[in-house]
Amino acid sequence: MSHLAAPRSTADTVLTGARVRTLDPGRPSASAVAVADGRIVAVGDDSDVRDWRGPHTEIVDLAGATLTPGLVDGHSHPSFGLRMATGLDLSDCRDLDALRAELSAAARAAKPGDWVLGHNLDHNVFGDRPVHHDLIDAALAGVPAFIRLYDGHSALASGPALAAAGIDGPRRFQQGAQVVCDEEGRPTGHLIEFDAMSLMDPVLPAQSAAVRRERLLALLRDMAATGLTGAHVMDLQEPDTLELLGAVEDDGELPLRLRIFPWCMPGTDAEGLDHLVALQRSHGRRWLVGGVKFFMDGTVEGGTAWLEHADCHGQGTEPFWPDPADYTRAVHHFARAGVRTATHAIGDAAVRHVLDTVELLTDPAQRALHRIEHIETVPGSQLPRFARLGVAASMQPTHLAYTRADHTDQWSQRVGEERAGRAWRCRDLREAGAILVLGSDWPIAHYDPRQVLATARLRRLPGRPEVAPVTAEQALTGLMALEGLTSHAALAVGEQGVAGRVAPGCRADLTAFAVDPVTAPADEVGTAPVTLTMTGGTIVHRA
Repeated sequence: MSHLAAPRSTADTVLTGARVRTLDPGRPSASAVAVADGRIVAVGDDSDVRDWRGPHTEIVDLAGATLTPGLVDGHSHPSFGLRMATGLDLSDCRDLDALRAELSAAARAAKPGDWVLGHNLDHNVFGDRPVHHDLIDAALAGVPAFIRLYDGHSALASGPALAAAGIDGPRRFQQGAQVVCDEEGRPTGHLIEFDAMSLMDPVLPAQSAAVRRERLLALLRDMAATGLTGAHVMDLQEPDTLELLGAVEDDGELPLRLRIFPWCMPGTDAEGLDHLVALQRSHGRRWLVGGVKFFMDGTVEGGTAWLEHADCHGQGTEPFWPDPADYTRAVHHFARAGVRTATHAIGDAAVRHVLDTVELLTDPAQRALHRIEHIETVPGSQLPRFARLGVAASMQPTHLAYTRADHTDQWSQRVGEERAGRAWRCRDLREAGAILVLGSDWPIAHYDPRQVLATARLRRLPGRPEVAPVTAEQALTGLMALEGLTSHAALAVGEQGVAGRVAPGCRADLTAFAVDPVTAPADEVGTAPVTLTMTGGTIVHRA
């Protein structure tokens, strides 16, 4: 039996010769899809789409490619990330010598007044040494430098950079932020959490709106070339982001569909909460403000994850919200207004408190509006609560690259053997019945969804067979991984009626792979050619 709507006009595009993984229980597989006015109008075989062909219909023969619902990154920062990912990509630095060589080369190339900026630096580069500007200053030869560590919640400023910003001693913050100082009260350059890092903002080089617009559009095009058709954007930190998106849509179309979650931070009063509710009405053709983002803690490596028991340095016992009850009241405010929330919760105490907050809601519809981001370590007792409460789990498999199976990395040493043994429990959450959204957290990890699909199955990055998998028993099946970037991503934001499936009436957001992402070897999926990406019925990438 075919799945198609009664033809009232011709299709804009007909895709043929495909192996379609529809993720639609009513018709799991097909070979042809017709698209009109940005929607799927027919799914079946050639005979089912024949009547949709007209003189102006584009016929695309996918030549055996596997067509899936369009991939959606469940956690990304495309606008804020442009600032975070400026300068040197230091992700390949494995030790201090490699880091110093990169910084030295950049300093030699710098013009008078230039800064050396970097990002994605692995904490493990420092080994057992504390993060300190003394370790890099000589290589920089006086050029100021600001380097973001891979977790996005901490950075290293060189000695001259600290001087330029007037940071000469400790500062007091709420929310776990810290200017780390030595025993004499001198800053080490290690800046932990957003309030501390923002002390550098007044002196860091800035980019014009025009440059940021071009960079954003180029980034979204590159994302589309990897198969992405959408992203859940977990910030609205750049003040001109909505204007930037509007300007892009004035001239054309966004390559990706963006759903934006602005931050709600501790201290937000009733007026601020209502402003965030009102902001939910903001939208363009392919973007909308569709939720609110919270932080319940920081990161394990920075000592700011909220843990039930302290880490090996005696840290990690404080929540991001000084009074967790204020967080609960804010979440309930949004739930009553019908606004979705996503909460960053890495430590076990943070995850528990978010679940406790949702459990206090008595309306199942209000409970189903919430999700938890990251969930790096959680005990088994909390797993059944996700499905029971309707809370979605949002996780980033490629973050495993910063840990090691033998627990010699900074993350594992911080949390200890027991908690490291329950790292990123993707499979356990799925088997407990939870909605499991997958994403990259770009620029913390690469945005390429093929790496996410592969790492979810391998528990290591693709193309690295020599690396032992981290908590290998948490590997997902190929189908589970695909669902995490498609049908479960749609479920997590209440879009299952229009997205996450290849079915009539759904948005024509589609991704075509040269291989079957479900059955092909995971290492092969990690680099498989993407032959076509379609967003809203428009082909935004074609190999």
